Amino acid sequence: MDGVQGSPLDLLTARIGRRHYAPHIHDEYAIGVTVAGLETMRYRGEKIYSGAGSVVVVEPGEAHTGGPALPEGFAYRCFYPDAELLSAATSGGPSALPHFREAIIDDQGLGEALRLAHRALRLGEDPLEGESRLLSVLGTLVARHAVQTPKIVPGGRRGDAGRIARAVTARLSDELLTPPTLAEVADGLELSRYQLLRAFRDTVGMPPYAWLAQYRVMRARTLLEAGHRPAEVAALVGFADQAHLTRWFRRVVGVTPGVYRNSVQDSMVRRIAS
Repeated sequence: MDGVQGSPLDLLTARIGRRHYAPHIHDEYAIGVTVAGLETMRYRGEKIYSGAGSVVVVEPGEAHTGGPALPEGFAYRCFYPDAELLSAATSGGPSALPHFREAIIDDQGLGEALRLAHRALRLGEDPLEGESRLLSVLGTLVARHAVQTPKIVPGGRRGDAGRIARAVTARLSDELLTPPTLAEVADGLELSRYQLLRAFRDTVGMPPYAWLAQYRVMRARTLLEAGHRPAEVAALVGFADQAHLTRWFRRVVGVTPGVYRNSVQDSMVRRIAS
């Protein structure tokens, strides 16, 4: 959708039968509610489960998987608010970033409120209702379940790993079309390739090549939403060809670039018609 209070907001309605998502990250928060079945995911090194009514919160940059825990699959609704939209709901104001210790939150009332807010935004019949429901439910989520973002002490292994990971992601995003080799990145940081890989995995949860592919997918989503064709998008974000884009896009988003582009255009047509 166009956004809420100036911030972009993606919505997802999905029913998953057999597909399991590969490890991936989001630039935004992923906040959802399981509405049927049982989902399993690996998050922060643990295998966790989300049943019907459970609220799921994945923080930006946190690697995670997802898939059905039972043969009948599961269904869920999800929002992807950016940090600016969610931090506005904290007592510390826009500069405070909400942190959630647990990814699965057992709060049935909040789960139902999330479902209703998602429905109001998806239908788009009353934009004021959708925006009001969303901001109310995000405020409740933060007030009940968020804690202040923990500070990383300078020095120390975790702080060093985080610094290395930030440097690597910054360089890869800057050189999206012709990325440097692992040796070139390591040399620039005065590290061995093994040191770089360990630090990056410790912080991000995946190797640099996987992060880069997923960053390209996020950029591809924006271009597809703007109306570009998949073959054109593949070249613009650095994939070898459309097939390469499709493989990664399906792994991260769950559908092909063509299906995603068509769904966005259909949604725009419905909003214009209404």
